[in-house]
Amino acid sequence: WRSSATCKPWQSGRFLPRVWERCQPLSRKGINTTAGQGQQVGMREKQVLEDLEMPLARRETETLFQEQPQTGNQYLEDALLRGYLKTHLPPKVLEEVNRDLERFGNRLLTKIKPLGWECELNPPVFRQYDAWGRRVDHIVTCSAWGRMKEIAAEEGLIAEAYERRYSNWSRLHQAVKLYLFSSSSGGFNCPLAMTDGAAKVIESLGIPRSLKNAFDHLTSRDPKKFWTSGQWMTERRGGSDVANGTETVARKQPDGTYRLYGFKWFTSAADSDVTLTLARVADAEGKVKQGSSGLSLFFLKVRDEEGKLNSIQVQRLKDKLGTRQMATAELWLDGAKAELISAEGRGVASISNMLNITRIHNVIGAVASMRRMISLSRDYARRRVAFGKLLKDHPLHMQTIARMEVQTRGAFLLLMEIVRLLGLVETNVASEQDQLLLRLLIPVAKLYTGKQASAVVVEAMESFGGQGYMEDTGLPVIVRDTLVLSIWEGTTNILSLDVLRSLTKSQGQVMAAFFSAAQQKLELASSTAKLEPAVKQTRDAISSLAQFTQVAGSKGAVTMELAARDFSYTLARIYAGALLIEHAARPDASSTDIAAARRWCNQELCPVATELENSSYEAEEAVVDGALVYEGSPACGSRL
Repeated sequence: WRSSATCKPWQSGRFLPRVWERCQPLSRKGINTTAGQGQQVGMREKQVLEDLEMPLARRETETLFQEQPQTGNQYLEDALLRGYLKTHLPPKVLEEVNRDLERFGNRLLTKIKPLGWECELNPPVFRQYDAWGRRVDHIVTCSAWGRMKEIAAEEGLIAEAYERRYSNWSRLHQAVKLYLFSSSSGGFNCPLAMTDGAAKVIESLGIPRSLKNAFDHLTSRDPKKFWTSGQWMTERRGGSDVANGTETVARKQPDGTYRLYGFKWFTSAADSDVTLTLARVADAEGKVKQGSSGLSLFFLKVRDEEGKLNSIQVQRLKDKLGTRQMATAELWLDGAKAELISAEGRGVASISNMLNITRIHNVIGAVASMRRMISLSRDYARRRVAFGKLLKDHPLHMQTIARMEVQTRGAFLLLMEIVRLLGLVETNVASEQDQLLLRLLIPVAKLYTGKQASAVVVEAMESFGGQGYMEDTGLPVIVRDTLVLSIWEGTTNILSLDVLRSLTKSQGQVMAAFFSAAQQKLELASSTAKLEPAVKQTRDAISSLAQFTQVAGSKGAVTMELAARDFSYTLARIYAGALLIEHAARPDASSTDIAAARRWCNQELCPVATELENSSYEAEEAVVDGALVYEGSPACGSRL
């Protein structure tokens, strides 16, 4: 097997790539090189090229190198991030945050990134019994995983959001650090997401006295005190349908605590210190209430003071496609001691704060993975020679990377908008429009960036040719870990339906907030001639979307459900377009800022209107969908 994108076959040699070893790009004798390329060819490279003309026998033990892509301080190399912070942060805050992020970027490069790779190479191992046959259910993690936990505390990756030393900008500061940390974290960004979510739930409850100690541990900067939290929701019947899938029962004890009995089928970060989980409270007769109104929220410690599991049995670790660095397990709760922290029957409402935070973390991970892959791809294009010139000198190759860059920029600004709004809400300075907009944009951004990231990282992997498929380059790790982002915390369809619920619950107010906010951002670009086409395209899309909501609203629930996915994509594209235009309308905006806005807006911004015109959301089309899917299947003869 040979990838034509990776190498051009030599007449008398063979291609033997060695990964992560440095040398300069190679070209064959007789091929003209550009001036820039010629400058990169030194004496060592000339010698290698001369060796290529030697017989195979002479070169049998030689190795043909490809040069490893190199990236520096992630913060200093992220022009979009730096430009955004300069525009939005107050000068004093910017000065301090800039200093902190530059320092953190250096730490990521020199200390944290190697630890992340060590976590990948040494995934957790489950040891169920000790040497003497006693059941211990011990999940063994590598030392690098433990060091990641210490670093998370030292850097205040959770604490920053709750100390609020920068008021409403503290949440954004935290999000940016997590964004930089994510791709080097060795999977530790996942337990941090749930830890942040647990802290948010406790804070939303007013930090009750019984949970004050836990909150202090979850938000500590002291590595010796810092706790991480799990989020145990998924059971045997499935994931998102917790109302019908939760079987765990809580039995009240004489001292006011509860004992939990049930099977948790998918528990991420199973080595965490504490967790939040849902269960059904049994009455005096042992009966439980079904449905979401029967669910309550509980807090429990995973281990007791002696380090023994809290009446929990680990059944096995999950064998996952990606995020293998993190222990995900199946757990039996056999009388686990827990504290009821929500009102009885209000578990789903209480845990919603956690879900909002973990979905934002999902967006952070998606944008970070896109940025990481593009950073590697663009550097590789400066080093790799194919068909006589560097990849960066092939117009089609650069067009492909540029298209990924535009997608990443739109996703990044969508992320920044969400955490900006969250910061306003958390410091009680958000307007009603801000609150409505945040409610709408969290599921929209989560579902859209999850799909974007999957597409971008696969495209970026392809830009390396065959090298992108090699396990020891580290590139497949990023791809595998990214693919979970469209699934975890709600699939695309589940979140699309959540978007519809936000419309219903607000009686349409969220859409009014959306239209108003988008139009306000477009107004800022009214005097920028180069942005006129993009502004017009976005305004036209907004008009089409407004018309869709009127027409679809009169057609009934089936139409809206069938349109839910396209509707959510439309919201994401229009709002990201408005954000890109706003960013490009800054007085110090660059030509690339303007180009990104224009290119984003050249895509179909309102696919839901197009599909409505195509009658894609009619009830009859749902019947055809079933026929298309099941034609030839044994199910075709049964009722669908």
